[in-house]
Amino acid sequence: PWPAHFSVKNFVDVIDNPYLPFPAGATWRYEGTADGEAEIIEVTVTGERKEIMGISAVVVRDTVSVAGAVVEDTDDWYAQDAQGNVWYLGEDVKDFENGQVVSTAGSWEAGVDGALPGIVMPGAPAPGDPYRQEYYAGEAEDMMQILEAGSSLTAGGQVYDDVVRTRDWTPLDPDVVEEKAYARGIGKIV
Repeated sequence: PWPAHFSVKNFVDVIDNPYLPFPAGATWRYEGTADGEAEIIEVTVTGERKEIMGISAVVVRDTVSVAGAVVEDTDDWYAQDAQGNVWYLGEDVKDFENGQVVSTAGSWEAGVDGALPGIVMPGAPAPGDPYRQEYYAGEAEDMMQILEAGSSLTAGGQVYDDVVRTRDWTPLDPDVVEEKAYARGIGKIV
């Protein structure tokens, strides 16, 4: 069931959750490997808005590059409710090969074709129950559970205090489980 406070009237204009803030113009860059290849992920809060289910969502662009070539370019849509929960309202995914769009699989929009929004960061994160982050049957069914809140973590040679650690998975590919970490005032660090 939906939380009692899920209502178009309960959403606010900014996303200032301390563990997942999305101020307009903010940019993050992550470097890692996927399928044995080095990749760079750039996340940018565009300043654009998209109306979804009557909610004004913030557009966050997520671009993945391998060997200097864009392999995925996604617009993600987020909004925050008055309780500080950050909701995921959908995504427009474009996968590229040789500069050409080859797939839009995984794209979905809350309120369209049975797709439902989900919480990607609760307003008061505490270890316990899982959260559905997104739901579009057979396409996008990501889940998340808070493992720790208020812990310390060293990442990239820097010590972060007041960190929320999560376990993320999808029933669509149960062999893939990720742990992520979010630092207060910064957002995702791992």
